[in-house]
Amino acid sequence: MEDQELLFKIRNPETLSYGFNLLVRAYQQRVYWHVRKMVIDHDDADDLTQEVFIKVHKHIGSFREDSQLFTWIYRIATNECLTFLNKKRRRFFLPLEDVGKELSAKLDTSSDISGEDIQIKLQKVLLKLPDKQRLVFNMKYFDELSYEDMSAITKTSVGALKASYHHAVKK
Repeated sequence: MEDQELLFKIRNPETLSYGFNLLVRAYQQRVYWHVRKMVIDHDDADDLTQEVFIKVHKHIGSFREDSQLFTWIYRIATNECLTFLNKKRRRFFLPLEDVGKELSAKLDTSSDISGEDIQIKLQKVLLKLPDKQRLVFNMKYFDELSYEDMSAITKTSVGALKASYHHAVKK
């Protein structure tokens, strides 16, 4: 369903619930995996995905349509991930490396994580990157987003995103 149709249904009080249900179905899986690649843990990703859609529901009326609906939702998801990781660091007074080690340990011990050894090794290496570089790498490599879409999501220039991706790949 097109964004315009979804927004029309959501903004109509008679079809609000149905329209929002369609929106969640359309974007939930992509948002979950975007979040999961950042926070690693299934339960955390599940909770954050719910938080993202709660915020979408709460603020859909203020969506100005100057970007795609997907881009707006991804921006909310991205901000939720970064906020979550920062809170985790502050709550436990953990330096960046320790949070990476904690998430890396979850890769080894979680029954919710499956994949080939090479995929798990890639995720462990990605956890060593700063959050923003990891985010850019995930969006470009896994989600196959264009730099323009990533720019709209992160509100960062295309040049800066290209540099972040280049540094991430190099590391």
